[in-house]
Amino acid sequence: MNEHVMHERHWSTHKERGSLFLMRLTAFCVRIFGRRLLAPVLYLIVLYFFVSARSARRNIRQYQTYLADWSGRDALRPTLGRVFGQFIAFADNLLDRLDVWRGRLRFEQVQLIDPSGVRPRLLRSQQGGRGEILVVTHLGNPDVCRAMAELGEQVPLNVLVHNRHVAQFNRLLGEAGDRSMRLIQVSELDTAMMMDLSQRLERGEWLAIAGDRVPLHDGRRVTVDFLGHPAAFPQGPWLLAGLLRCPVNLLCCLKVEGRYRIYLDHFLDAAHWERGQRDATIHAWVQRYADHLARQCLIAPQQWFNFYAYWQPAPLEEVRDAN
Repeated sequence: MNEHVMHERHWSTHKERGSLFLMRLTAFCVRIFGRRLLAPVLYLIVLYFFVSARSARRNIRQYQTYLADWSGRDALRPTLGRVFGQFIAFADNLLDRLDVWRGRLRFEQVQLIDPSGVRPRLLRSQQGGRGEILVVTHLGNPDVCRAMAELGEQVPLNVLVHNRHVAQFNRLLGEAGDRSMRLIQVSELDTAMMMDLSQRLERGEWLAIAGDRVPLHDGRRVTVDFLGHPAAFPQGPWLLAGLLRCPVNLLCCLKVEGRYRIYLDHFLDAAHWERGQRDATIHAWVQRYADHLARQCLIAPQQWFNFYAYWQPAPLEEVRDAN
């Protein structure tokens, strides 16, 4: 396959093929095995992934290069060991997901960083208040949504996704005993979908949506500066927030010194724009979000688990694989 074609393959072409199988495998392993038995297998799989996936190695090298240049920290520049270390961090992340599925990662084991008081609003929403939006990221552990449901004492959390296999995922969540989180497919924000989401907010439910991955068949995207280079971000979360006139908060879960930290940050009081200013307003919001995400990358540099080509295609000599 042409190298440039591989470089530009969309993240969902990888995810759609394997995510449902991995979910089923994870659910099976949760019931049968423990972390100690699964760890060697996962490390071997990740080692094979590192050796065989040249494009993934190149994309991680690109990320590490951009992060080092943007931050001015030479210690973050890519080496063979640092690139491999990011793959190993991914294996550890998978093992931690098993603990989440088994209910072994509880709120008491997680440090909450909530300087703007998002959690109290989660609790108030269960006492008749209106729900809000959480914009999540694939930096760190994306399965933190289950822990978030517990933060609000079982606050209903609706995770908006672009995956075709939502019904199967919801069935697997039910089999795992998770009734507080539900996945909702959002192929487009039509009138029926907006009414359904608005009603959920009025009932005190919260919506969670990823802010760092552009859907394959959705042209609504915004290109902003991320780590010093242009990158495409989805417009969907911010368009949704503006149409629902809903407060927006940011959520990220990173593992620091062996312990997970949940970072909650209030982002917008009530998303709205003036007539004729929608695109400019959303662009400003997305740039703010990208700047925030860049700063979080410095907290846990090797927990960026987007192994596909995230930035606009760069000359190959800039990110040439050391191998």
